[in-house]
Amino acid sequence: MSFRIHVSGVVKQTVDQHLPQLVDDLVASSITDANPTLWGAAAEAEASIRLGWVQSVSTSRPLVSEIVELRELLLAQGVSRFVLAGMGGSSLAPEVITSTFGVDLTILDSTEPGQVLSALEAGLGNLALIVSSKSGSTVETDSQLRTFHSAFEAAGIDATSRIVVVTDPGSPLDASARQTGYRVFNADPNVGGRFSALTAFGLVPSGLAGVNIAEILDEAEAVLLDIANDHVENPALILGTAIAGRVPTVNKLGLITDGTHIIGLPDWIEQLVAESTGKEGTGVLPVVLDVVSTEALAPTSDIVLCRLVEDAHAHHLLSSDRHDGEILVSGTLGAQFMVWEYATAVAGRLLSINPFDQPDVESAKIAARALLDHRPEQSTPTFVDDGIEVRAHGDFLDGATTVRDAITAALSHLSSTGYLSVQAYMDRETFPQVSGVRDLVAARAGRPVTFGWGPRFLHSTGQFHKGGPETGVFIQILQVPRQDLEIPGRPFTFGELIAAQAAGDANVLAGHGRPVLTITLTRPDEQMVSLFEAFN
Repeated sequence: MSFRIHVSGVVKQTVDQHLPQLVDDLVASSITDANPTLWGAAAEAEASIRLGWVQSVSTSRPLVSEIVELRELLLAQGVSRFVLAGMGGSSLAPEVITSTFGVDLTILDSTEPGQVLSALEAGLGNLALIVSSKSGSTVETDSQLRTFHSAFEAAGIDATSRIVVVTDPGSPLDASARQTGYRVFNADPNVGGRFSALTAFGLVPSGLAGVNIAEILDEAEAVLLDIANDHVENPALILGTAIAGRVPTVNKLGLITDGTHIIGLPDWIEQLVAESTGKEGTGVLPVVLDVVSTEALAPTSDIVLCRLVEDAHAHHLLSSDRHDGEILVSGTLGAQFMVWEYATAVAGRLLSINPFDQPDVESAKIAARALLDHRPEQSTPTFVDDGIEVRAHGDFLDGATTVRDAITAALSHLSSTGYLSVQAYMDRETFPQVSGVRDLVAARAGRPVTFGWGPRFLHSTGQFHKGGPETGVFIQILQVPRQDLEIPGRPFTFGELIAAQAAGDANVLAGHGRPVLTITLTRPDEQMVSLFEAFN
């Protein structure tokens, strides 16, 4: 079996309670048959055009030879480095695939000017850019495409020979890319971005970078019969019930990489589950953890832990009472993609929501665009602590005058069912250590803490933050760019774009009545120690 799941304790009781009804309702086979009625009348129209992913293994097979052929052509032209410009579902799966297979692929999923400059300054002579956008109107990828096209041309390189586009047929990007002369791969329009791991969005970047993508499709195919079967041993039915069967009492999912060979899978799962279920005031909030994270060692009553393991390690864990009441999963990468997608669709049925729409993602985009169109003067900080600017959206600072005190004030607004979300609008290549503040503040918060890189998370967990239960407290970490970068043909820079995205999201969250604390590092290299001390 290419995927295994084990549940125990109260999780097993929950699964045993819900599973017979799911089997009787033929949920698994109905998903396989692309039956759009499974999620209610309100979701039927959307579901009818979003279930193409169940056939992605077969529909993607013809892509393999095309991708291999293009890779050989690019290699013959001297290309040895690939950069992927994509956000959310367009970049998360390729990042997991290439990391797991040990293949180099630069992920450009940010508008932070330093990160864009780093990808440019590494050299264009041996570089090919893959631009990936389902809608074809994503502002981040449009800005990156303009920048790289201009840089190629300035270097005397034919941009059309070095830029590959992945998008839905008929999208604005599809039309402009073909007119310009780029090589275009069209993805299945009946697959949503977060369900697109085994479509062109996952396979084109990974295959061009050098991954054996036929192997991933084989791995996924090996599990199809198991997850299409209406049976109590169906791993997707078990997993979907385990993560959503106790909502709202247990509505957080701790994802722990505990010995698996797969690298980064929790980040992909995070988007899939959060964006699919976080709406109409309900949902499941994934929390990406380490084995030594506070939530893993002393879980709160509203979180269920899921450990991603290898089979041999699973047997060891099963012998320990300490892991009673957890979910253990193991399997190949292709199988993981398929099972989690099915399980998320099952979770949507249990929650009585439409798992295929994302009604609240757009709100932050609209707010950011409004700020870019008018570009008001930046607001005055509430206070400045050793050059670190602090702003509060909401009346919760209680007279704080230091960054540490401001964080304490924000944490005081966490409810017994709440969570803290730390969002870093920073260059994650230069300052990867910023993610470490998550573990520091988790022990202090006493509640589950998520961490997201901005603006990437706006396309994923951003849906849960705005559409799920309004129990979040939010801390943004921003940096003043070391160097800004113009965007060809646009009246704003990358620095202005990422600032507008952060401010727009803060405004939307504050409009939902949630506390938002914004911490801006004016000299990030010098202030990193102070930041960690404030969170610790």
